[in-house]
Order: sequence, then C-alpha cells, then structure tokens
Amino acid sequence: MGAIVGGFWMPHDPVMFVAPEAPPPSQRDTVWGAFSQCAQRLAELNPTSVIIVGCDHYILFGTQCLPPYVIGTGDVDGPIDRLPGLARGVVINQEALATHIADHGAANGIDWTVSRSFTIDHSFAIPYQLVVQAAAKILGRSLPSIPVYLACGVDPYITMQRSADLGRQIRAAVEVFDADERVVIIGSGGISHWVGTVEMGQVAEDFDREILALGVAGDLGGLCAYRDEDILRRAGNGAMEIRNFACAMAAVPEARGEVIAYEAVPAWVTGLGFVQLTAGGNL
Repeated sequence: MGAIVGGFWMPHDPVMFVAPEAPPPSQRDTVWGAFSQCAQRLAELNPTSVIIVGCDHYILFGTQCLPPYVIGTGDVDGPIDRLPGLARGVVINQEALATHIADHGAANGIDWTVSRSFTIDHSFAIPYQLVVQAAAKILGRSLPSIPVYLACGVDPYITMQRSADLGRQIRAAVEVFDADERVVIIGSGGISHWVGTVEMGQVAEDFDREILALGVAGDLGGLCAYRDEDILRRAGNGAMEIRNFACAMAAVPEARGEVIAYEAVPAWVTGLGFVQLTAGGNL
C-alpha cells in the first residue's frame, strides 16, 4: 500500500534564470537557499516517487486543445522552453503509479486526460531540477516523478474545488496502489504575479501572506473559497496557480504547513513562497 508522506508549495519563476542578478543579494540568497532547504527536507521524507503539479503556460497546449487536467503516464522529457541553467533531458516517470492514478480516477468520477508522451515546461522543470534531483543526489538514488498539469494559465480555468478534488483522488489512488510507495507531492506556482499585463512587476504581499497563512493552518476550505475575479484583481493572472497549491494540500492527509521562506521580489515579478506540508500522524 502507498502513502502520501508530505508535500511542498514552491515557485517556478523563470525570471530567476533569465535575470539571476536582478534582485538584491539578500533576496537572491534567500530564494535559492529555500530551494536547497526544500531538497534537504524532501530527502528526509525518504520518498520513492514525487508528483509535481504544474500548469500549462499556453506553451504545451494552445487554442486547439485546453484540457482542464492532465497526467503524464508514459515517456516524459523537457523542459520545452529553453532557460539558462535548465537543461532539457529525460525525466524518469513512475509510469505504473501514474497509470494507476488515472485508472482509479476513471472509476471514481475523475476523468483524467492522459498523456503517454509528455514534454514538460518550467512549471515542472524548476522544482524537478532544483529540488527533486538535488534530493535524489542526497539519497544516492533516482526519484521518479509524475507530471500533473492543471488549467490555471488561461481561461477556462479549472475550479479551485475541482483542483482539491483531484488532490483527494490522487491520495486515494496512492493509498490503494499495490506497492509500498512513499509519495511526496509538490504544488508548483505563484504566488502573486501579473503575466503580460501593465501590472507586471507588481507583487501583492498582503495576498501572498494570506495564502501562506492558509497553508500553515491547513485550511483547504479557506484556500478554495477564493473567487477567480478576486484572485485576478488582487494578485494577477499568475496567482491563478494557487490551484496547484490546493491540489497538493488536498493530497496530503490532515495537512499542516510550515513556511520555509517568503520573498516579495519585484525584480523577479513574483511573490515567492515556500511551504512544507506535513501529513498528520508523521507518516
């Protein structure tokens, strides 16, 4: 039997790679250091596999197909977008578990879009390369990683509640998986940022700290209560990525959070928050 043994929220800000020297040194050190802390904490959970919940940025999917949620069950590579310091390569998937999650969903009202050949973008690649691969080096073994993508880049957006439903179904599927799998789930994104609008570069620190406080409290209901129009007005179109946070929180049983770091970084156009989600019972 498997178990979700913990989770994380973390950003996937590509501007960090494009303009690494733009913020003050103290902010740079805090953010890069937070990724390193997450890697160490991930390794301490002794996982056998990782699920990374990311989002399409109108890079993978376009006007011809906008799936509300996708799971990669076969070959995975990427990232498709080229950023300095992020090399493109093969991602080792946990194909048996990914297929099981999709099949379990189909039997329980969650109709996954399935990709048997998936190319990830930076929303997966940044946490994968900076945290998962770093944790794998600490452990001295590979950490297969499953991509899950939610529609939070452009409308029509998946609802917050449906994002949480997916997290619950992922947990239920893992718990009946026919192997002793220890899974960590990462919600990749946010927090406040405006993408391609006149407000780009602003950071809504008050909104960010509200979201972090909900993570600390494990208040999934409070997180899912945000209306799209309020998210867009207060924190920008990029903040719609808190759907990935809801999915990850719902997957962790009796989740409570600890803020590892937060920095409001206008030079990187984002409020960057890192949270560790701990499962009740200390699995």
